[in-house]
Amino acid sequence: MEVAEIENQAPKISSPSKKSFNKYAVSCAILASTNSLLVGYDMGVMSGAVLYIQDDLKISQSQIQVVVGSLNICSLFGSLASGKTSDFIGRRFTIVLAAGTFLMGALLMGMANSFALLLAGRIIAGIGVGYSLMIAPVYSAEISPAMTRGFLTSLPEAFITIGILLGYIVNYALSGLPENFNWRLMVGIAGIPAICISAGVMIMPESPRWLVMKGRMAEAKRILVKTSENEEEANERLREIIKAADDALPTTNAGDGSSERNFSGEGVWKELFLHPTKKVRRMLVAAIGINFFMQASGNDAVVYYTPEVFKSAGIVNRKELVGVTIIMGLAKAFFVLVSALFLDRFGRRPLLLLGTLGMAISLACLGLGSKFLEHKDDKPLWAIVLCVIAVCAVESFFSIGLGPITWVYSSEIFPLRLRAQGSSLAISVNRLVSGIISMTFLTISSKITFGGMFFLLAGIMVIATVFFYYVLPETKGKTLEEIEALFDDKEN
Repeated sequence: MEVAEIENQAPKISSPSKKSFNKYAVSCAILASTNSLLVGYDMGVMSGAVLYIQDDLKISQSQIQVVVGSLNICSLFGSLASGKTSDFIGRRFTIVLAAGTFLMGALLMGMANSFALLLAGRIIAGIGVGYSLMIAPVYSAEISPAMTRGFLTSLPEAFITIGILLGYIVNYALSGLPENFNWRLMVGIAGIPAICISAGVMIMPESPRWLVMKGRMAEAKRILVKTSENEEEANERLREIIKAADDALPTTNAGDGSSERNFSGEGVWKELFLHPTKKVRRMLVAAIGINFFMQASGNDAVVYYTPEVFKSAGIVNRKELVGVTIIMGLAKAFFVLVSALFLDRFGRRPLLLLGTLGMAISLACLGLGSKFLEHKDDKPLWAIVLCVIAVCAVESFFSIGLGPITWVYSSEIFPLRLRAQGSSLAISVNRLVSGIISMTFLTISSKITFGGMFFLLAGIMVIATVFFYYVLPETKGKTLEEIEALFDDKEN
């Protein structure tokens, strides 16, 4: 199909005023987001598995921090590679690559009989995690209509949260098995959904925006028709994508006097690092900033080390420790679904500011409760309950704001040419900060106490709230092509 033919089709239509969910687009976003289930499952299951790994393999607390944090550090490399990879082989096959890499890591972890083999499994799984965290939101954003993009692009975080809850439940269910076997089953069982996800993703379509980047207009049009309310809307979306591609992507001579496009991500790193425009710099600051604060909040570390936090609060029975984490997982899962459903109604900024401010207050309360318990030998019940409620509140506010909105924002603010690699750069910062905090959380807490650590994290969330208020524009209801203009307006 020729570009001129597309542009001469139906007249431009306005976006629908009322949000409606396209079933095909929802199905595609769900399939893509199931990859994130593996990420969440690893986070949830490791929080309990480390209790048994430490006893079975006779490893130190420092080695436990390395095992936990190594996945996040190594996911940095997967995130950095995912942008170029997805521009070259496509969004869909990158999702398959992510699931396959995680599968190999999970199987190696389950069979590990030493610290070295366990660490090797974590490194391989980490690379798969890096791919997953970038590609699922980008694919969902690119296939979604503007009016429901917030909901569909937040689905990866919803699946991460569901995965965390499943990890907690599996921990609880298998905690009664022998200690040299239960943790292997806990971490190795992730291989089953990885196989199912790889097979399921093969039936979903490619991103229409990636197809336009490759000059495959007819295929892009067919997918847009399926993900739009009608053909007129599909034509309008395709015209906007083509215009964005014409403005940003190079074309080559096809040999018959016409031109064709086959972009594979060439020159993007130079544009991002060496010669960024003011607009691109603003996008990078926004995307890197939100990813930095997502992990500087300490969320991943709190999830991984929740049993240690509750143990310091006076809950010492291992089955009770794992059981309490399930309560936290339920609260986290409920609020991420609430955020996803209301993200397109209230917008990104209000929920993000509510979430970070709520986290600051909840972390301060958790710090107060922890400080009180540090000076009490009898561990009063009310103080323990306060800490449990505060941890649940921290995770709930994270699930309202930073959790889902980081993925949404990172995947939608970059223009078509820069989207995959710009997102991968921002998410690599996410993984680096997550790894550093996960590998130092227990060490720092032992120096300044858990109470001091939570006060520190509360202060970081106050800074994050100010940053988001002044730097991040609202993107609700705008097409991916229209969002670019928001950063132009900021310069005027």
